[in-house]
Amino acid sequence: MKPFLRSALQGSLAAVAILASSVAAQAKTPADTLVMAYVIDDFISLDPAEIYEFAASEYMANTYDRLVVIDPDNTSQLKLQAAESWSVSDDGKTFTFKIRPGIKFESGNEMTAEDAEFSMERFVLLNKNPAFIMNQFGLTAENVKDKVRVKDPMTLEVELDAPYAPSFFMNCLSYTSVVVDKKTVMEHEENGDLGHGWMRTNYAGSGPFFFRSWKPNDSLVLEANEGYWDGAPKIKRVLIKNVTESATQQLLLQKGDIDVARNLTGDQVTAVSKDPNVKIQSKPKAALWYMGLNTKNPHIAKVEVRQAMKYLVDYDGLGESMFAGTGIKHQSFLPDGQLGAYNENPYSLNVTKAKELLAKAGYPDGFNITMETTNKTEARELSASLQNTMAQAGINLIIKLADNKTTLTKYRASEHDIYLGEWGSDYQDPHSNAEGYLMAPLAKRNQWVDEARSQKVLAARDEKDSAKRAQMYVDLQKMALEESPYVIMFQRVETAALRKNVDGLIIGPTFDLNLYRDVVKH
Repeated sequence: MKPFLRSALQGSLAAVAILASSVAAQAKTPADTLVMAYVIDDFISLDPAEIYEFAASEYMANTYDRLVVIDPDNTSQLKLQAAESWSVSDDGKTFTFKIRPGIKFESGNEMTAEDAEFSMERFVLLNKNPAFIMNQFGLTAENVKDKVRVKDPMTLEVELDAPYAPSFFMNCLSYTSVVVDKKTVMEHEENGDLGHGWMRTNYAGSGPFFFRSWKPNDSLVLEANEGYWDGAPKIKRVLIKNVTESATQQLLLQKGDIDVARNLTGDQVTAVSKDPNVKIQSKPKAALWYMGLNTKNPHIAKVEVRQAMKYLVDYDGLGESMFAGTGIKHQSFLPDGQLGAYNENPYSLNVTKAKELLAKAGYPDGFNITMETTNKTEARELSASLQNTMAQAGINLIIKLADNKTTLTKYRASEHDIYLGEWGSDYQDPHSNAEGYLMAPLAKRNQWVDEARSQKVLAARDEKDSAKRAQMYVDLQKMALEESPYVIMFQRVETAALRKNVDGLIIGPTFDLNLYRDVVKH
């Protein structure tokens, strides 16, 4: 941080720190600070080239500029951000971006095409969790420095390996085209890591908010960028407290100790909606609650077991209780609203049917199996319900709770039997979830990769006829409902409970479109 910024912010950050440590003491929130209670235990890294989690994606969206972003109000439209224009060559393979002049990073350095080139190259070269999104366009560690290139100081070219639908590539860029400050990042490079070691806990962005502090499993503090090219945020700072207990979030909100509660369960939403000082804001999310069943487990390797488990969820009961107002029953891998989404829900709680399937698989008495999930109220309550209904057919779920960083790390290493969590679309195209569930990364984590299936996914991606393409996705979803190692249960409706004096919070269709810059407190 620059010295003058450090001194100017010293007092305000001290106040925020006091607030962060005294929420339980019923401190009223400052007029210039948005205070949110939100489970942010999925943070693994602050590096945009590694971020691939819900809360971290939201952090990234509010602190960095991307070349383009999805319009939160119309997901079929793109909005220009760091790019002021873009075009594609006649052969459909080369995209050209003009960088918007006048964008400045926190360091004071002005953004150029060299920063955008560096950012896209390191995204591929570091090869972290989200790198596959760009790999699918033929951008690899071996060729990315040739394919992504500066044409002039404010012009970037990106050459793909084939002509893809421009909307498909641009939708992918809406997540992957974060621009970082090359000079600042490379000042912290060690052993050729492109500054990654430093970036995991530091910041080099130009967004509407600057990063100020992150205490894992505790808090995140952002400060308004007063010189933001598109206008300074209306709120001076944002404090996010990691509060894993939904009941605690409710209590803090109704006392006025926080401005926003982000993880209330359905019954709590119903309760606070009757409070005259609270209002509810919600938006359907391209995120699905699901169980990932690792097929390397000999029980789960049998398709009948996977089918049985899909009959051992109390979809209707959960929908009327903990997911009332926060989730919609949904059992297919494409969320409602995306092209080709299959909204039929063939499974219901049917213990008799489940027992028949388990007996057919050779487990008439069931079996013991572990399930990993995060230690937050929503996951704990859902786990308890699943444990109860699975037990009715003899499946003994042994639940292992931890912070989401721990469970995700284990899941990504395929070291689980069952993982319970959420998966959200990386971009607004059905290929995002089709690839995730049927090719990678979820298919790999759950040891369910098949070349013939992958080819069907790619054929659907490349189909030019929209109606035919939609039907191909319907067919893939019907297959997955029968065979896949996923028990998909609910599509999230993200519901935030706000104090009545708070306006302007944007809850978008994806987590990287939850935005704070227009928040005001009256």
